[in-house]
Parts: sequence; structure tokens; C-alpha cells
Amino acid sequence: MRTELTMKSPEMKLSKKVEISKLLSYLLLIAIAVIVFLPIIITLFASFKTAIQLGEEFPLKPPALTSLNFETYKTVFTEGKILLGLKNSLILVAVSIVINSLLGAMTAYVLNRFNFRFKKAVFGLFMLGMIIPTLITEIARFPIIHSMQVGDFKVYNTLLAPIIIYAAADLMQIYIYTQFVEKISISLDESAMMDGCSYYGIFWKIIFPLLLPATATLAIIKTVDILNDMYIPYLYMPAANLRTMTTTLMDFSNQRSGSWETLSAAIMIVMLPTLIIFLIFQKYIFSGITAGAVKE
Repeated sequence: MRTELTMKSPEMKLSKKVEISKLLSYLLLIAIAVIVFLPIIITLFASFKTAIQLGEEFPLKPPALTSLNFETYKTVFTEGKILLGLKNSLILVAVSIVINSLLGAMTAYVLNRFNFRFKKAVFGLFMLGMIIPTLITEIARFPIIHSMQVGDFKVYNTLLAPIIIYAAADLMQIYIYTQFVEKISISLDESAMMDGCSYYGIFWKIIFPLLLPATATLAIIKTVDILNDMYIPYLYMPAANLRTMTTTLMDFSNQRSGSWETLSAAIMIVMLPTLIIFLIFQKYIFSGITAGAVKE
């Protein structure tokens, strides 16, 4: 009996340690969830309250169903012109992602399949572009785009200005594309060349179709980034008719600084497209990134 007890005691201690570690992990995850969702819940409740309720009631107190204030959402759609912001945001997303995906895939294909001078230097330049703070590069980028002109058409203060910035390939995109290209057998390229296919044809008919999982993953990530970005649209197209969903919030925070309930409603509407996209495509985001990160 004693030997059995002594044999079981280490196992019992180990199981208790595992249970304690699980409990701590759960508590940590709950704390993180509270930190993330608490501001969203407060904003959601505030969007359905009146100014008097916001001043008198506790922020975490939900509004009564009989006294929900829908005037805030009506104001956002009518005076805030949120639908115009949605249209401009969708244009930026659609055009930028098409160009960005093509440039990123082509760059990764060239860097993976071809050996040329200064190849490492090109990788280094991409790395350098990611390391340098954005505010420093903005000093050089803003005057360039501000002075860009095609005939009588000025790029600045048009939808084309942020599209040029969003369309550029970044290091993370090239890295993920490169991992996918490495998994594509080079024998496919050789077989296509034996059949008379050019490098251009190999890319369009073989490489790019096989990169669709990576393209879908990166397109979703890029869409979320563009929809959430306020800095670039506000700086490069300040015209009122070129407001995006995020820059529309600037109107409510400046002109209606005391109307917290209207600003809260605008925040909820702006957040909704990004939230829907993430909830629907989250499994594709994680699966696409992990699939490209594993070498077989």
C-alpha cells in the first residue's frame, strides 16, 4: 500500500500543477478578453443613449430597450454621409488589393526563381523599409506624391494618392508569397518551358493560380488594414467628398466634440465591416499564414 501511495503522489502533484497552470491560463485569457471587449461594450451602450443618460448613468449600464436612442445612427447616415465614406473605402480596397497582389506575387516569383546581382541587397532594402519609422519616410513621400502630376491631372487629393501607397508590396507579403513559391516544384516551370511557355506565361498559368490561397489571406489582411487606416486618407485626400469611413470620424470628433453618443454610433458603424470580414475569414487568415510558413 505504501509503495502505491508513493507512486501515486508524484502523479497527483503533477496533475495539480497542470490544473493550476490551466486555471492561470484561463484567468489570463479572461483578463485579456475583458480588456479588449470592455471599450467596445461601453461604446455600444453609449451609441444607444442620449446625452443626459451618458452624464447620469454608469458607462457599463445597458440602455433600456424601451428608451433606445436611434437618432444617433440616423445622424451618422444623414449628416455624416457614412455611405459616401464606405464607397470611397471600397474603391481604395478593390483597386489597391488587385495591384498589390500582382506586384507582391511577381516580386516573390522573381526573388525565388532567379539569381541575379544584388539579390540580397533587394531583400535588404525591403527589410530597411520595414525598420525605418513611417514618420521619417513620410518626410520624403509626401512631397513626392504632392508634386506628382499626369498632364493636368494632379495625384494629390484624389483617390489615386493613397492607392499608390497601398499598392506597394511590403516585406511580410513578399515573405509569405516566397514561402508559397518555394513549395511549388521547379519541375513545373521546366516542363512549361519545354512546351514553349515563356516566363510570363509560367507566372500567369502556373505560379499565380497556385498562389491563390496566399493571395486570399493577404487580401483579407490588406483589406482590414486599409479599412482601419485613418492617417493616409486624411493626409493625402483631405477633400470632404473623398472622406473614407475612418476619416468620417474626424468630422464627428471635431465639429460635434460634445456629442459622444453620435461619435459612438459612428465608431460602431465604421467598426462593423472590419469585424464582419475578420469573423468570416479568420480561419483563412491563420491557415494561409501557417501554410506558407511550413516547409515540406
